[in-house]
Amino acid sequence: MTFPRAWALLLGLCLSWSLAPAQVLRWASQGDVQTLDPHSQNEVMTNSINGQVYEPLLRRDQQLRLVPGLATSWTQLDPTTWRMTLRGGVRFHDGSPFTADDVVFSIRRAQQSTSAFQAYASAMGEPRRIDDLTVEFALPQFNPVFLEQASLVMIMSRAWSEQHGAGTPLDFRTGEVKFTSLHSNGTGPYVLVSRQPDVKSVFRRNPSWWGKFDGNVQEVVYTPLRSDATRTAGLLSGQLDLVLDPSPQDVQKLREHPDIRVLEGVENRIIFVGMDQARDQLLYGGEKGRNPFKDLRVRRAMYQAIDIDTLKTRLMRNLSVPTGSMMHNSLGTFSDPEFERRLPYDPAAARRLLAEAGYANGFAVTMDCPNDRYIHDEEICLALAAMWSQVGVKVSVNAMPRAPYFAKGQKLDTSLYLLGWGGSITDAETTLTPVLRPRGEKGIGFWNWGNYRNARLDELAAASSLEPDPAKRAELIKAAFREHNAQIHHIPLHRQVIPWAMRRNVTAVHRADNWLEWRWVVVK
Repeated sequence: MTFPRAWALLLGLCLSWSLAPAQVLRWASQGDVQTLDPHSQNEVMTNSINGQVYEPLLRRDQQLRLVPGLATSWTQLDPTTWRMTLRGGVRFHDGSPFTADDVVFSIRRAQQSTSAFQAYASAMGEPRRIDDLTVEFALPQFNPVFLEQASLVMIMSRAWSEQHGAGTPLDFRTGEVKFTSLHSNGTGPYVLVSRQPDVKSVFRRNPSWWGKFDGNVQEVVYTPLRSDATRTAGLLSGQLDLVLDPSPQDVQKLREHPDIRVLEGVENRIIFVGMDQARDQLLYGGEKGRNPFKDLRVRRAMYQAIDIDTLKTRLMRNLSVPTGSMMHNSLGTFSDPEFERRLPYDPAAARRLLAEAGYANGFAVTMDCPNDRYIHDEEICLALAAMWSQVGVKVSVNAMPRAPYFAKGQKLDTSLYLLGWGGSITDAETTLTPVLRPRGEKGIGFWNWGNYRNARLDELAAASSLEPDPAKRAELIKAAFREHNAQIHHIPLHRQVIPWAMRRNVTAVHRADNWLEWRWVVVK
C-alpha cells in the first residue's frame, strides 16, 4: 500500500479516534481477536486481549514467573492431588461473586471437545469444590507441569455462561456463534465496553478489580489494521500510541524517529511448516493417488531447499533467529544445542532426494498461510514457494486472515501450511502433547494438522508427561525431539524477534510471550 493511500485510510480512522485523553491507550496490530470466548481459540492475540478481562488461577509477572491470580495459594497433597485456596471478595464484572463453583465449571468447560485448551485442562484432572474458596484437583496421573497449565485456563462465571447458553465453548471450526463471541464477563482489570469485529474494541478500567494497577490507563481502544503502512502512519501521526507488530522494513526508521521508541526481544515462538502426512492423496495437490509428504525424502528435500539466511536477512531484516528446533525457546526446559542445528541448505541434494522418491519433475501443492498473524507471514510463504520452485515443487500460496485460517487448519483441511507455536511456558510438554503427538482424545495432538502418526514419538512424549524423575523425564523429552527431527514431521524456520513501537510518552513492559499487559502501561 502506498503512503498516500495509507494516509487517506488513516484520516477516516481518525474520525472515530478523535483526540484521546491522556490516559487512553490506543494501540493496533495486524489482526483482530478471533473470539471473546476464552476457551474457544488458543492464539496469543486472542488470549492476550481476553486475558485483560478474564483471569486464570495463576498469573505471570513481568519476568514470566508464576504468581497468585484467582488462587492465592496451592498445595500438592500427594502426587495426583492438588488443593487451591481461592481469593476472597472477588466479583465478576456483572457484580456476581467469584466462588469455587466457577472454577469447577470453567475447568470442565475447557475440557470439552470444542475447547482449544482441552489438552491442558484435561491434564489438570477432575476439579472438586471443597467450600466456597477451596478447590481440589484429582489428577488422572502425575503431572509435572500442573501449575503451568493452571495459568492457561481462564475462569468464567458459571451462572452468566449458563444464562446465555454458553455452557460449552463455541466450536470455532464450524463457525458457531454464541453469546460469548461478542460479550465478556470476567474478573479481570478491564471491562469490555464495545466490540466491532475487525473494526474496533473498547475496554475500560475495572474500578473494583482486586489487584494493583502499576500503570495509569483508564481506557483501551484496540484497532486491527492489516496494512503495515497504515499502522506506521498512525503511530507517526500520534493517532496511535503503540503498534505491536511494525513491519520489519519500518523498524529502523522508527528507531531513528525522535518521537518513537522501539522495544524488542526474541519471542517464545517458533515459526514452522507443516505437511499432510496422513492422506493417500493430498486434498490440494497435483499428484493423483499419491501423497509426496508421506515420503521422508520429500520432506527432507523441502527442508533443504530453504535458504534460511536469505529469509533472515532480506525478508525478516534480521528480526528472526533461525533454528532447527521445534522448541519455542532455545533456553527453555530440556532444550539442547543439537536441536538448534538446521539441515544444510542444499538445492542439489533436494533435487536428488525428490528424484529418488519418484518426483524428478517435482509436484504441485497449495500452501495455506495466514496474512495477519505472524511477522511477514504471507511474505514468508511466498518466499518459500519461490525457493521450492527452484527444485521443481510448484507451490500456490493460499493466504487468508487468521480467523478462517485457523478454522481451516483445525479441521485438517490443508495439505501444506505455515504455523507458529509458543507462549509463556518454556516446558516441552506444551509443545509435545498438543503439536507433536498424534491426534487423540482430550485434545492430544489438536494442533498436529499434518495428522501424522509416529508410535515411537508418541510413546516417548506420553511417558514424559507423567515421569516424576526430572533426569529421566529430560531424557524422554530429548529422545522424543530426536525422533521428531529424524522423521522431519515439521520443518522449523525461526523464532520471531518482536519489536514493539510506541510514542515516547508511553511506557510498556515487553514480555517474551508477546503479551501486552494493559495494567502495566503508562501514558503520560
